[in-house]
Amino acid sequence: MDKEQGLQGDVRRRRVQRLKKMIVLFVLVWMLLPVGLSIVLFVRLGALNGQLAETQGYLRRVEETMARQEQDAGEEPETAQLDRKEVIVTAPVAGADGQDKDVTAVEPEAAHKVYLTFDDGPSKYTEEILDILDEYDVKATFFVLGKENEHSIEMIREIAERGHTLGMHSYSHKYADVYRSVDDFSADFYRIYAYILENTGIQSTCYRFPGGSSNTVSDLDMHVFADFLAEQEIEYYDWNLSSGDGGSVLLDVDTLVRNSTQDIEKHETSIILMHDAASRPTTVEALPQIIENILAMEDTVILPITEDTTPIHHIH
Repeated sequence: MDKEQGLQGDVRRRRVQRLKKMIVLFVLVWMLLPVGLSIVLFVRLGALNGQLAETQGYLRRVEETMARQEQDAGEEPETAQLDRKEVIVTAPVAGADGQDKDVTAVEPEAAHKVYLTFDDGPSKYTEEILDILDEYDVKATFFVLGKENEHSIEMIREIAERGHTLGMHSYSHKYADVYRSVDDFSADFYRIYAYILENTGIQSTCYRFPGGSSNTVSDLDMHVFADFLAEQEIEYYDWNLSSGDGGSVLLDVDTLVRNSTQDIEKHETSIILMHDAASRPTTVEALPQIIENILAMEDTVILPITEDTTPIHHIH
């Protein structure tokens, strides 16, 4: 009996000890939780402040560039009213003669309007692509990334000087960074906007989402990013025809030509997705035949994207 009571006493003591430990642990967690949350919030706030400072830096550079442009034109410089919600986008695009031309020029009438678009450049093939376009006297649209090397900067200037449209395709093209939040997206947007403006003097007014607006990478609804662009008076352009050169497999020339041209006559507006990338040599090889096939079509014209272009949107 005494032994049984002793065992019961041991069990109660162990239970009490466990209970005490649980109470101590609970108190410690209760005390440390606010501290931990405070640390996390402090770190996040620091990151946001850094991001805001960086974005403000890009905006200041945009303001300075715009002021210099006005001074060079002999005009009285005005203070550019730029903040996180306002970007001036009354943008000129460079004409074929290298002079700025107003994008409000009316597009020619045709039953089928075709827009050749190149993503991800500049690349080592950009100049070759430009030469091919010159050979056929057609203009295209280049959705470029923020590549800071000397060759890339020279190429975006060349794109503009030859009369093609410069569009934005994000600065980094890193999905996880670009689509993390609206703040992250806006920071990347202002960075590519400033990059094009500083290096070409052009205020780009068109954008293509990395992966397109229908991508499945973003955890956030893509409408929030589309709404942000609309607030900046920036139009985004998806595509309704694709060469197929964005995949992991290098397609042959015949396949690229067929993908790019076989359904043009089904659309009044055809925006063709291609890539200006070092890993896509067959796109350059296919380009002459793509252009020739399009030009041979009745009542069809190849144009660069302007504000008159009917956009293709994958999301509505």
